[in-house]
Amino acid sequence: LLFGALATGTTRISGLLEAEDVLGTARAVSALGAPAVKDGEQWVVRGRGVGGLSAPGQALDFGNAGTGVRLMMGVVAGNDMRAALCGDASLSKRPMARVLTPLRDMGLQTFNEAGEADDQVDLLPLGLQGSNDLVPIEYTLPVPSAQVKTAVLLAGLHARGQTTVIEAEATRDHTERMLKFFGADIVVEEAADGRTRRITVTGHPQMTGREIVVPGDPSSAAFAVAAALIVPGSDVTIKNVLVNPTRTGLYLTLREMGADLRFENERDQGGEPVADVKVRYSKLRGVPVPAARAPSMIDEYPVLAVVAAFAEGETWMDGLAELKVKESDRLAATAAGLAANGVTARVAGDSLIVTGAKTVRGGGLVATHLDHRIAMAFLTLGAASEQPVTVDDAGIIATSLPEYRDLMSALGARFEEVA
Repeated sequence: LLFGALATGTTRISGLLEAEDVLGTARAVSALGAPAVKDGEQWVVRGRGVGGLSAPGQALDFGNAGTGVRLMMGVVAGNDMRAALCGDASLSKRPMARVLTPLRDMGLQTFNEAGEADDQVDLLPLGLQGSNDLVPIEYTLPVPSAQVKTAVLLAGLHARGQTTVIEAEATRDHTERMLKFFGADIVVEEAADGRTRRITVTGHPQMTGREIVVPGDPSSAAFAVAAALIVPGSDVTIKNVLVNPTRTGLYLTLREMGADLRFENERDQGGEPVADVKVRYSKLRGVPVPAARAPSMIDEYPVLAVVAAFAEGETWMDGLAELKVKESDRLAATAAGLAANGVTARVAGDSLIVTGAKTVRGGGLVATHLDHRIAMAFLTLGAASEQPVTVDDAGIIATSLPEYRDLMSALGARFEEVA
């Protein structure tokens, strides 16, 4: 949606996930003068070209969408406009400084809720004043973050010269792939160590609208994968799933745990690797999960912890500091949810340690803290526990996967509303 708005001509998107996060971005680009509308089974974006967006008539409300609002900051930075950004109570607590710091270096101005210029504001709601004459920078990511990388590269499209992002650990690379697909001038250099990457984009490219087919989101597929692994007798194939190497940390970890999981019908689709994921119930064992793997599976740790509850021995997950600043403190919320359902789990610094068992009691009430992934992870736990698992808010699931209940019901899960 964002790249379609920044390209010239029309972009047609098939397979768009119509979750609240995504729909919020569609509303935002429309408010900026690049209409995004549904046409049959496709979404159509009428692009305005780099630097061609216009000021919105009201605040852009991103609800719970941390990715959407942070990427939009990079877009607004490169347009000579004033825009206000806001979100729900959960998003308003999430830190924005990591994105705003490099964007301010490029020329973005920020304003507090009172409308006063403030270069220290780092929480929503906030105001932005973009520029059509941004300064290119070379920026080394202090922590691995695809969101920060993408925001800087989006701003770099509007800067004179070349903007470079350096990452010590590779993060998901959908932005680089899609920039190239849309026709931007982008160069990716990998160091000999196989980890450090330099991504350079040249400003003011002529990007052209494209036909896009969106593959299945691996973070969404993870819940069906997990359910299949922990419910005896399961044999599930999930078709058309993204298997980009920067997103397959969960699958690698599950295989190390002994999962019967494989990719079939591997192919390329719109510059991204895609496959059908076949998974069967498996007897699992606990394993150490290295910190270096976190960027490739950061959203999947809650559901991995659920799987670990059914594995023999300890699963030790390191390097999870990022989970503390997600929609909730996912590290604490995951440990608490496990404990409420009879699973031994503890947090040690930035690590989560789960001790598995042959059976999980269940029967607990899980506090989701307005976090969709916590809600889905623990409902998935209920598919294999002795007693049903209850979450305090299932409505938040619509943030990222409104089809969750229908998907899991089709596989045999049973849901019921409780007072």
